Amino acid sequence: MGLLLSQQQIAVPVVARRELLDRIAAAGIDHIGVGDHISFFIGVGFDGLVGAASLLGSHPSLPVHVGVYLLPLRHPVPVARQLVTISELAPGRLVLGVGVGGEDRHEVEICGVDPSSRGRRMDESLEVLRGLLSGRPVSFHGEFFDIDDALVAPVPSEPIPVLVGGRSDAAIRRAARFGEGWWAIWVSPRRFGEAVSEIESIAIGEGRDRVPMQHALNVWCGFGSGRDEARAALAPTMEAFYQLPFERFERWSPYGTAEEVADFLAPYCEAGCSHLNLIPQAANLDRAIEGVARVKGLLS
Repeated sequence: MGLLLSQQQIAVPVVARRELLDRIAAAGIDHIGVGDHISFFIGVGFDGLVGAASLLGSHPSLPVHVGVYLLPLRHPVPVARQLVTISELAPGRLVLGVGVGGEDRHEVEICGVDPSSRGRRMDESLEVLRGLLSGRPVSFHGEFFDIDDALVAPVPSEPIPVLVGGRSDAAIRRAARFGEGWWAIWVSPRRFGEAVSEIESIAIGEGRDRVPMQHALNVWCGFGSGRDEARAALAPTMEAFYQLPFERFERWSPYGTAEEVADFLAPYCEAGCSHLNLIPQAANLDRAIEGVARVKGLLS
């Protein structure tokens, strides 16, 4: 069970950030998460790998899950170097989720990327990235990348799990071919279970049946003493972030008491979800942390 922190919660003085992470760890929450955007709708954003490095350096043991990192908007060789550097500083504490983005086409375009090419770029990027993280020299000549004898050393002392995000059939295939799992958002428990089965089947066909898979889900949720209070904490934040009415997300975004949120999430665990990454909204951050910790206890 993880808690995904916002830019505003992370971008605080070092002492305050350390105190926040201490409170999260003391509550029994397993990991923290950070998102990634370059210039989302009104220009907001937060670099996922820079954020992860800061968080990992602010606590001695909490793992950090980046989800999801917009890999098609970057070149895979410097990304590999960033990952190896983070792994050297905090071995075994990073999980990387990658996605194609696209909710804001302008964000993609200003990075010099044709939005229609995101999936193909992702496939090439993952092929290059996986080779580099294995420690072998990589030569690759594709539609987007032309690379000869690239090498990024040293090899991470502990592997960095790469989970592939997205809801499309292409994303499911990508997770099976390149990833250690799938990172989902905006899906029903039934679809989650179907996707997990599809990934397992495709992975067998790709000769990757021995790869230990772990599947993740991002969930916005609201906590309060009742549903009205919880909805009032959740809806305005989501509307401001996505520039869309809350009703577009309500079916996938539980709110209410911790018991109500846990009841909503339990079917996802039964469908094969390994990592729940909650994006909690409440009257204050302490209430949000308490809510996530309570949900973890109810689902354990």
